[in-house]
Amino acid sequence: MKSLEDDELCFPHINSSCRKVVRPHFVSMLTYILLSSISLLTVTLNLMVIISISHFRQLHTPTNLLLLSLAVSDFFVGLIVFFQIVLIEDCWFLGDHMCILYTFLDYIITSASVGTMVLISVDRYVAICEPLHYSNKVTQKRVTICVCLCWTGSAIYSTLPLKDNLTEPGRNNSCFGECVIVINYIAGLADLFLIFIGPVTVIIVLYMRVFVVAVTQARVMRSHVAVLPHKFSMNITAKKSEMKAARTLGVVIVVFLLCVCPYYCVALSDQDTLINVSSGTIVVCVFYFNSCLNPLIYAFFYPWFRRSMKLIVTLEILQPGSCERNLL
Repeated sequence: MKSLEDDELCFPHINSSCRKVVRPHFVSMLTYILLSSISLLTVTLNLMVIISISHFRQLHTPTNLLLLSLAVSDFFVGLIVFFQIVLIEDCWFLGDHMCILYTFLDYIITSASVGTMVLISVDRYVAICEPLHYSNKVTQKRVTICVCLCWTGSAIYSTLPLKDNLTEPGRNNSCFGECVIVINYIAGLADLFLIFIGPVTVIIVLYMRVFVVAVTQARVMRSHVAVLPHKFSMNITAKKSEMKAARTLGVVIVVFLLCVCPYYCVALSDQDTLINVSSGTIVVCVFYFNSCLNPLIYAFFYPWFRRSMKLIVTLEILQPGSCERNLL
């Protein structure tokens, strides 16, 4: 018969095993259900976005390509939430190499998401503030190159703060069944400025400018809409469409900042950044939940996403010529 002490160990037959965090059964079940729901919903909704933008040719625009990049990163976040499900009892059963791989992927996805948010802000800035030059400056090819550079740069950058941990996985674990990554103060500070403070400052400055110009344009259009000839109606519709896109993506960015800020505020609380994957803190869950919210925002603001979801769910997307369907 097992002793109570053995029952509290992550690996009962290993003396150096970490201890489980004892929680009421209903709390563990509630956590399991919550994380499973977030993971399933995030993966499903973002997969819908990926299929929609990839399949329908009408959606192959520079702005939607940036949304595709964001959906890909959010899709992988949904898969990563699986690791938090494994850690409900605060025990890491997947080994030291999977621990560092999980953290490395988390860094890449986070960096790519932030980089994509900056690119979205630049895209809206050019569309609203320099509309006459938008089609020349923001092309499909240039956006594709920027997205590729964003992901490649994120992968390269993520190796820097994790260099020591990548060469010696598990070096900071105090017991068997733990996943702890320590980032030194200099690397943590550089990460804070390069992945949080710097990009957030750029995003806020660009969107403040976009907001001012959008409000000015809206007032001009309202004051002249009654006297403009019919031939200018298409131009007005285009401007309204661009401003609606700016508002929608502004909501995405604000939600992103609200979810990311608590995570980095907690990271500032110590000199050495200690990432204990087994802790499963609320701020990490909030950070992950942002990836589930983005497709819901699209569904609320974008009619084309609702129409494409209907075509995907009803399997009409499998019909010949479905990629040419009109969704706008």
